[in-house]
Amino acid sequence: MQAILALEDGRIFRGEGHGAKGECYGEVVFNTSLTGYQEIFTDPSYAGQIVVLTNPQIGNYGTNAADNEANKPYIEGLVTREFSPVSSNWRSQQVADEYLERFQVPVISDIDTRALVRHLRTKGSLRGVISSIETNADALVEKARGIRIMNGTDLAKVVSTKARYEWESDGPDPLAGTSPETAEAEAEEKSLLHVVAYDFGIKKNILRMLAKEGCRVTVVPAETSAEDVLSLNPDGIFLSNGPGDPEPVTYAQENLRKLAGRKPIFGICLGHQLLGLALGGKTYKLKFGHHGGNHPVKRMVSGKVDITAHNHNFAVDPDSMNLSEVELTHIDLNDNTLEGMRHRTMPIFSVQYHPEASPGPHDSNYLFQDFRKMMEEWKG
Repeated sequence: MQAILALEDGRIFRGEGHGAKGECYGEVVFNTSLTGYQEIFTDPSYAGQIVVLTNPQIGNYGTNAADNEANKPYIEGLVTREFSPVSSNWRSQQVADEYLERFQVPVISDIDTRALVRHLRTKGSLRGVISSIETNADALVEKARGIRIMNGTDLAKVVSTKARYEWESDGPDPLAGTSPETAEAEAEEKSLLHVVAYDFGIKKNILRMLAKEGCRVTVVPAETSAEDVLSLNPDGIFLSNGPGDPEPVTYAQENLRKLAGRKPIFGICLGHQLLGLALGGKTYKLKFGHHGGNHPVKRMVSGKVDITAHNHNFAVDPDSMNLSEVELTHIDLNDNTLEGMRHRTMPIFSVQYHPEASPGPHDSNYLFQDFRKMMEEWKG
């Protein structure tokens, strides 16, 4: 079937439609990762967004249950150069086309994604529509202009769990290199710590990494009060990734001010931004965001550079932070945005990027070990 991608500035791309027949609406962003498209599909941080993948071949290794970062895709739509109708991989359980069709996600392929990405880099992220049912491009442009902007939009409570739950393993990973029994035994060798994880759009691999460090994880909804979290008597509190603008998520900021200094806190992505706001800082929207698995981030203390996975549209303004209270620990070498910080007197640290990767490099896995060490020291 034929499909159209229409952007709010009037730019039109025509291609082939796949996945679900119909229309989708959202902010159009691009991701530069070479692999891991299924993890990108199912990352809740992409709620409200249409994703352009710069790798020209998507779908050629299919999909499988083990690679889901959530129970369903959260992208609004997908844009690719080539979308494979077949899969060739021993782990594949379903071709990507059928997988996205099952979850009603529209796809457009056979367009010049290089031209589209260059356009987004120049103009910034734009609202857009993918349609396989409307042939009037001008009408689609008008629809794109009517989509709500990301600034001021709280999507955390939309994607968050509705009820508290205890995390349990979702099964063995065929690529883990160790049997599930061995992994479980290694985790049990460490003293068990209890972590309460705020779900602003949490990815499964974050929970796996915490469990690997010997943590029992209780996941709670985004709007859970500080009092309810403290009543669970955790050894530490984790703040997850998530979609949307952090500024209107005022309930989380208020809770973090109450929790600061009471328990060790580790935040990533949206959790990092919310900490920045709770500590008196400001956030701002990036021109086209950071989305990909190859961003160089410098550790300010050691000077070491990690290659990291990113997925965010907002950032904390380093000039807004009180440097007598907060130390800036990580900087993005591409554009000098703030990528990490820690409090000088309270057990609080955070990073903007994704140390759990999935997809992406594993350079920053050490941060989960640092969180465990912080909890042990606080408990002791």
